[in-house]
Amino acid sequence: MIHSAGSPGCKDFSFLLCTIQQCTIRVWETRVLRFLFPIVSGKMEGPEDQVNGAQVKYESLALDTALSTLVVIMVYVAVKLSMDSVRQWRARVSILVVGAGPVGLTAALVAVRSGKVLNLTVLDERSRAGLLCRPQQIALDPRSVSFLLGLGVDFDNIEGCWHNDHFFTKIGVFQEHLLSILEQRKQALDIRISLGTKFTEEYTRKIPQREWPKIIVVADGSCGESSSLLGVCSEYIVESCNAYGANAALERPDQRQVPTPEIRAHNLYFDLSAYGIDVNNAGKETTSHQLGMKPGFHLKIYGTFRNRYMALACPSSDAKIVRFLRYTPNSSIMKNIFHESFNAYKTDIEPRVSDLTLPHLQCSRRLVEILLSHRRVTAAFIEGENIAVTLEGEAARVLNFDTGCGVNLGLRGLESSEEFIYKVATAVDQNDIFDALAAKIKHSKQVVQDFRFHGLSATVFE
Repeated sequence: MIHSAGSPGCKDFSFLLCTIQQCTIRVWETRVLRFLFPIVSGKMEGPEDQVNGAQVKYESLALDTALSTLVVIMVYVAVKLSMDSVRQWRARVSILVVGAGPVGLTAALVAVRSGKVLNLTVLDERSRAGLLCRPQQIALDPRSVSFLLGLGVDFDNIEGCWHNDHFFTKIGVFQEHLLSILEQRKQALDIRISLGTKFTEEYTRKIPQREWPKIIVVADGSCGESSSLLGVCSEYIVESCNAYGANAALERPDQRQVPTPEIRAHNLYFDLSAYGIDVNNAGKETTSHQLGMKPGFHLKIYGTFRNRYMALACPSSDAKIVRFLRYTPNSSIMKNIFHESFNAYKTDIEPRVSDLTLPHLQCSRRLVEILLSHRRVTAAFIEGENIAVTLEGEAARVLNFDTGCGVNLGLRGLESSEEFIYKVATAVDQNDIFDALAAKIKHSKQVVQDFRFHGLSATVFE
């Protein structure tokens, strides 16, 4: 619970401080009386001796008073530091996490590691079966792997594979492992996992006032309604990543559903002469900052053999081929590009895309500008209820292009969550909470800028 200025802890400290001050005053009064008593009782022999004796006693009194004051100050500082340390050590808050996806469950583990949890509740409107049967594959980069290791994630016990320090696994398998960690933590902490329960007004009305969480982490995705229910501003800022891209998906029920390393190919050029595009001149028309550079395309193939995905991207360019693929009304062109690219760069052990399986290939109709949309407000304070709200994952920022590494962007936002929880739990007043919210918002903005300038390079272009 958050201590305010009128809390029992502060009252005890004020009483102790008053006691110290009263004792100090009594010490001073005693020393003054000892100094004055000889003069009043007439014990001084002569004027000169009286002056000298008074000066000596005055100097002695001043020194004793200074030492006493110093001792009192030192005791005051020591007691204050001790009481602050005890208060911070004992501080605990109730936390509610809305959303049990990879980011939401990781946020719950961050809360557990903070050591400041009074009780923790995780909500998701999907059932356990609905969460764990998700076939999509996720790729965790080295930074995310290191972050998750610190939260107790055991990659040796997760079905997946390693490639270039990246870990690939199915999203359902990953969520099941995170849930198992939280289940184990129930032995030491008050943790409630409520799957199949949606965060609604009806749900909030059932919570007694004294049991309302002090921190709510919203991680229910880009289509979630929790932030609107809490009154958080829904305005987005849309920023360009200075690139164009397209995605494709291929479902093959006869193939294995096992994690597979991603495949990357760079500096690709497509012969579109059949559509009136001269491949020899296609790379000469570039913007000023790319003068002399050909707008090569970058391809990524990822996902399991059963659910294959592709991402095709290129840096922002005014080249003829890029303009053509951005505005062409012929949707079959992109489909043919993905078709030929997949067959050229697939693994040797998986089948080619034939004319029979081509109808199963779904893709973007044309190249689109890759945009990162992020909330203008990613953290808020509900006054009256004294609740701090933070938005994470796709509830805070979302890309209109699938890189196959989207979960890493969500995990970046959680890197400041432990400090945020600690600051809110140990806050003395609302100013401390506002400082914690400001730091969280600043970090969220930094995550956005880092991805805008380096995200595509790390996930697609390199």
